[in-house]
Amino acid sequence: MQLHLTSLPEGRLGDGAYRFVDWLHEAGQTWWQVLPLGPPDRARSPYKARSAFAAWRGLLADPGAAVSAEDEAAFREREAFWLPGWEAFAGGRRAVLDQVRFDREWSALRAYAREAGVRLVGDVPIYVAPGGADQQTWPALFQRGAQAGVPPDAYSEKGQLWGNPLYDWPRLRRSGYRWWVQRLRRTFALFDLARVDHFRGFVAYWSVPAGAPDARSGRWRRGPGRAVFDAAARSLGALPLVAEDLGVITPAVRRLRDALELPGIVVLQFGFDPSDPHGPHRLENHPRRALVYTGTHDNDTLRGWWETLPTARRAEAEAACARFDDREPWWRLIRLAASSPAQVAMVQAQDVLGLGSEARMNVPGRATGSWRWRMAPGALGREQARRLRAVSEEAGRLP
Repeated sequence: MQLHLTSLPEGRLGDGAYRFVDWLHEAGQTWWQVLPLGPPDRARSPYKARSAFAAWRGLLADPGAAVSAEDEAAFREREAFWLPGWEAFAGGRRAVLDQVRFDREWSALRAYAREAGVRLVGDVPIYVAPGGADQQTWPALFQRGAQAGVPPDAYSEKGQLWGNPLYDWPRLRRSGYRWWVQRLRRTFALFDLARVDHFRGFVAYWSVPAGAPDARSGRWRRGPGRAVFDAAARSLGALPLVAEDLGVITPAVRRLRDALELPGIVVLQFGFDPSDPHGPHRLENHPRRALVYTGTHDNDTLRGWWETLPTARRAEAEAACARFDDREPWWRLIRLAASSPAQVAMVQAQDVLGLGSEARMNVPGRATGSWRWRMAPGALGREQARRLRAVSEEAGRLP
């Protein structure tokens, strides 16, 4: 299930996170996916975190907990690659202690989840925040005069101007991609599996001139391909990653995903276009090596999406769900996702709760107002757990 830590009733680690693990266990769910854990920007976007390595202090259940000198020294030694830069950027020793506290709290939660049969899924944003700790600590690793974005697409006719700095891939190559290797090492220390955001950017990325008013003036430039992943595998071993292969996907992107033997992502909401019977998101075209999502954090909730569906697509969705007798269309869609051959089926907490567009996590391209949804205390109860477990059992997905 997808639910970011900030969307828990308390919005952080602590008792509420443990109660959610208990609920997942009761509901027969074995995966909990969160968004990036770094310090978000002023718009609360975790995809412009001020560090690709540090966790956000706002997630701590007990930010004043004592830290022993031994624990601090061990953490400094273990995280020596990135911690001094974060300490300088974030204002001194307190920033280090916060990271020690986070690791302690997160490790306890992860151990509790493991005992409950729940594994944690993280998220690796491809880019770092402009002016953040990474750009300040390693300025030579980033290009000047260009910024990240994506070309015009279904979300925006002007494209999306993300504004993140772009990597200087030749310089990273000369270093053996050490920054990326260390970043993935840190990721695997926290998660059982991680989603690589904007995977297609490793094949080719959209480069927009600095100062451009929108993303239309950008152009495609060649990325590093598999070299980053090969370097990481040599150092770290097997890479428990998922390729977020959404957007403008070319045969070259699919070849890289398959060569690395990474599962990709299919999104049920994209699978009901009557003019695209061969589309990868249609249920009958789902591969086994994939994760199926009812929708991601960038999509509307199932209820909000359903209520605004064009007639032709609604007819397609109705036909696909005809074998299910649930009264609510969002539950029929949850059952449809569970019936996919994809190896993992992910549903958002908002969809289990049947919430509308007011509970949407993010609207791509919108500068403010996203990332704010929080679940009401006690919203997920025994009835939702029973119902979701029944869906998983019916689909043969229970462990």
